[in-house]
Amino acid sequence: MRLVIFTEPQQGASYDDQLRIARHTEELEFDAFFRSDHYLVMGEGDGLPGPTDSWVTLGALAVQTSRIKLGTLVTSATFRYPGPLAISVAQVDQMSGGRVELGLGAGWYEPEHKAYGIPFPPVTERFDRLEEQLAIITGLWTTPVGERFDFQGEYYQIEDSPALPKPVQDPGPPVIIGGLGAKRTPALAARYAHEFNVPFASVEKTAQMYERVAQACEQEGRDQLPIFSAAQTIAVGRTDAEARKRAEAIGRTPPLHGTPDQVVDQIGRFAEVGAVRIFLQVLDMHDLDHLDVIASEIGPQLA
Repeated sequence: MRLVIFTEPQQGASYDDQLRIARHTEELEFDAFFRSDHYLVMGEGDGLPGPTDSWVTLGALAVQTSRIKLGTLVTSATFRYPGPLAISVAQVDQMSGGRVELGLGAGWYEPEHKAYGIPFPPVTERFDRLEEQLAIITGLWTTPVGERFDFQGEYYQIEDSPALPKPVQDPGPPVIIGGLGAKRTPALAARYAHEFNVPFASVEKTAQMYERVAQACEQEGRDQLPIFSAAQTIAVGRTDAEARKRAEAIGRTPPLHGTPDQVVDQIGRFAEVGAVRIFLQVLDMHDLDHLDVIASEIGPQLA
């Protein structure tokens, strides 16, 4: 099981906070450092000092780290046009030496759209736009140098594009698609995903989604399944008291909670249904010792 540290900077984190935890993630040899793509605090809290843009942040982290993979879980298709997004991700992939992964989703949190003047169409249109964005982004990356890319969709039209720049990774950075939708999400994963992620769901629901993606791959004629992963919030401590303190710090007891042995068992249930990578949502970004516990007490048991 590969372990990814996954953060939510919109809850209140500066760039320096993110750099500190990303570098510590790298020092501890986790598989990757990911962040959300949100512009508004969720729940209680003031969100100070305010939101940071995910791809601006990852571009800076790309040149201030050296080994760790970097990505989003997930970039919102409502926030960006597909052409400029393909350019941004390819550029950050170049800046990082080929360490970028792109999680891309339809967008879901309406208040942040209202707060920053971003259109928020109905869910069907959001998924239609996501499908076109996936086709355009992967199409731009895979168009051979010297050739041109065109696309005529309902929402986006690309004409005579040189399809530059190219990312370091060939045929492009891994694309992660995730969610709990019964039909369109598995179909998009079968068509475009290098990895399929089930966020914040039970083990049973996670297994069900993996099966739906496998069935969609069969219908699509895809021989190799995407990598399966899951995302869960974590609060672990060397002792029960330390674990309770971490849960209190984030205001709830998350699904992955307790001593290292207990959390290993909890993560193991996701491994049993097919997950090979787990995104550990760390909500207190100032508690670097939390990462130390995960790396020293949990990582070796899951290796």
